Amino acid sequence: MTVTTHRTAEEIGRTAAGPRSLPPLGPTRAVPLPDVEERTLPNGLRVLAAHRPGVPMVELRLRVPFAGDAPEHPAVAELLASSLLTGTATRDRVGIDDELAAVGADLGVNVDPERLQIGGSGLADGLPDLLGVLADVLTSATHPDGEVTRERERLVERITVARSQPRTIAREALQRRRFGDHPITREMPTGAEVAAVTPEQVRALQAAALVPRGSILTLVGDIDTAAAIAEVDKALAAWTSDATARELSAPPPLAPGDLQLVHRPGSVQSQLRLSASALRRHDERYAALQLANLVFGGYFSSRWMENIREDKGYTYGAHSGIEFIPDGAVLGVETDVASDVTAAALLETRYELGRLTAVPPTAAEVDAARAYAVGSLLISLDSQGGLASTLAALAADGLGIDWLREHPNRLEAVTVEQVTEAALEFFAPTTFTGVVVGDADVIGAGVRALGGITGP
Repeated sequence: MTVTTHRTAEEIGRTAAGPRSLPPLGPTRAVPLPDVEERTLPNGLRVLAAHRPGVPMVELRLRVPFAGDAPEHPAVAELLASSLLTGTATRDRVGIDDELAAVGADLGVNVDPERLQIGGSGLADGLPDLLGVLADVLTSATHPDGEVTRERERLVERITVARSQPRTIAREALQRRRFGDHPITREMPTGAEVAAVTPEQVRALQAAALVPRGSILTLVGDIDTAAAIAEVDKALAAWTSDATARELSAPPPLAPGDLQLVHRPGSVQSQLRLSASALRRHDERYAALQLANLVFGGYFSSRWMENIREDKGYTYGAHSGIEFIPDGAVLGVETDVASDVTAAALLETRYELGRLTAVPPTAAEVDAARAYAVGSLLISLDSQGGLASTLAALAADGLGIDWLREHPNRLEAVTVEQVTEAALEFFAPTTFTGVVVGDADVIGAGVRALGGITGP
């Protein structure tokens, strides 16, 4: 009888001569990207359609610019998004859900200071039915009084909970620090503001702002692109308005400066949020900045993560990334740490920022970041949903499939010297501002001793 013994992972990974060497990485396999057919309909709606077979599904993303200056706008917009799918002139909430379910479809709505987005998916054969429900919602959503009341109560409860969370408090403080009182900072209304919204205000906002001109509809899936655009034209022909969807204005340039200490009494953790100016995707230096960010803190093997998580144990996670805003972009550096190591974590964060500018990334670091950047991009585009979301975001930024198709090549072409230049320009500690949120009575003395801190 043969006895089978099982070796451990450590035993498998070693030989009599020592650890087994890892095989070299093979060439990155490109993900084929489809051509995108584009057409602007008579009502002003821009439609993008891409044929991506594999599964018999279609992904839908509708982006409507949805900016507003009125103080009540964020609250009304949130309630509009929450109640948009609760009833039309011909369908109630259950009818909408049943009709979508019949073709394996779903729709969801979310809104922020820049745009309202309706997203979902369904069986490719059911696209006409999915578009029929979408058209009905866009043209004749009634926001019934009873449904608005119920959604308002739920929204008030969710917002009340969310606004008590440390990450929400830190995000709001960071936005004010970066952009002052610009509308981009009004990401979440208060519960009281939502409670004051009436159904009449919601219906009025839909009529005034949920319009096709300036909006973008993206479809990706197992579809005939020309036929799909014709279906959109047919289904949404009645969605018309003389108005143009309102884009959010560009916020003021981010100014470097001291970090603001935000007092959160009784907190046992602190939130570090630093930010600096960055580059849009259009800039020829963007790929170099993307790699410099990865070397600093953009993925698990980054310098900052290795320092404050792996070496010091100050946090479970630390991340830096590029956030796109109207006509610009900003760097974000964020981590949450225990109160007793807040000053130490801030010191190490500043140290790593300075080290990236004084000790340039090595060729090995750049190559590792490059492999991660290219690989993660290709993985994100491998599904219909990932491609649809990316195309929708790029289209809103004035870019298309050609930019996406060439970006892996741009990343491959970036030199170590170009990454070094980007690090020196964008990661110098003096270019940052931000906030430290925590119990000032506990962390105040320590962080103030480091300098560059304002606040209580």
